[in-house]
Amino acid sequence: MELEVRHLRVLCAIADTGSLRQAARRLGVSQPALTTQLQRIEKSLGAALFSRERTGCRPTLLGRAVLSRARPLVDGMSTLVDAALAEAEAARSGGPRLRIGSTASRVIGDWLRRLRVRLPGTDISLRVDVSARELLRTVAAGRLDVAFVHEVEGFPLTVPEGLRQRVLLEREPQFISLSRDHPAAARPVVDLDDLAGDRWMVDPSVDGEWDGVRRVLGAAGLDPPVLHGDYLTAASLVVLGEAVAPCQPTSGPREDMAIRPLRGDPLAVRLLLVSRPGTDADTVYAELEAAYREAAQRAAAYHQWLLRHRSPLAAVP
Repeated sequence: MELEVRHLRVLCAIADTGSLRQAARRLGVSQPALTTQLQRIEKSLGAALFSRERTGCRPTLLGRAVLSRARPLVDGMSTLVDAALAEAEAARSGGPRLRIGSTASRVIGDWLRRLRVRLPGTDISLRVDVSARELLRTVAAGRLDVAFVHEVEGFPLTVPEGLRQRVLLEREPQFISLSRDHPAAARPVVDLDDLAGDRWMVDPSVDGEWDGVRRVLGAAGLDPPVLHGDYLTAASLVVLGEAVAPCQPTSGPREDMAIRPLRGDPLAVRLLLVSRPGTDADTVYAELEAAYREAAQRAAAYHQWLLRHRSPLAAVP
């Protein structure tokens, strides 16, 4: 078997996620198919590229050597294809464009709406990814112009050299979602001890999320059972009372779910806008800030939190 760029993408995805399951999810294939493909790649090279451990997959010495050469090739090919597509699109449209990336956020829709009003005639595209690190790499490679990402407290992101960054919010608390009939839902603020007997659900493919939750629970002396899954699965289990899950404080009210702050705000993220040189980042940031402020004011509990902490985002413009 001759190695192709698609095979190198497989290796990079496994290394980035540290898990065959998460890599398969990122690549949109089944885990058995990905495992078979990795075995074929390793067979063609004559040695293992990853060691399979209880905690996930880690590159071997050979794997690290291959990855160090694979990443520039993968990025270079992606840049080539994206640049060609962009040039073709620009030739057809003849107008400006803005390529936006973001981790999941309640403000994306309003942010895009505001940008379309503010920048008429601009071709605005959106890419949403669970991985902040992947989005930052994509901006650095020139395939995105800006990225709105969150950085889990205690697990900082590395912003590639040459990119500009602005902090939207230094510390955004993470609230907790729980079923309406959960005993703690009757309280305006929830203590971690109130959730000691619950299953917690986190998405391990979100950079730093599981690490952040594990750090906070460990500091509180708690070791509850943890389920891994995406946001949609988490919401369905929370509603049924099968789990509790961290959530964004801008999460809107639901009849079948309670959203409550955690006492002391032990879980938090930092919100960043990262952009390439030459991008009109001031306009993009201004509309992001306005969209975030509006979302925060709609979420009463979070608006009160911002007021208590004297955040400028609590002010009505």
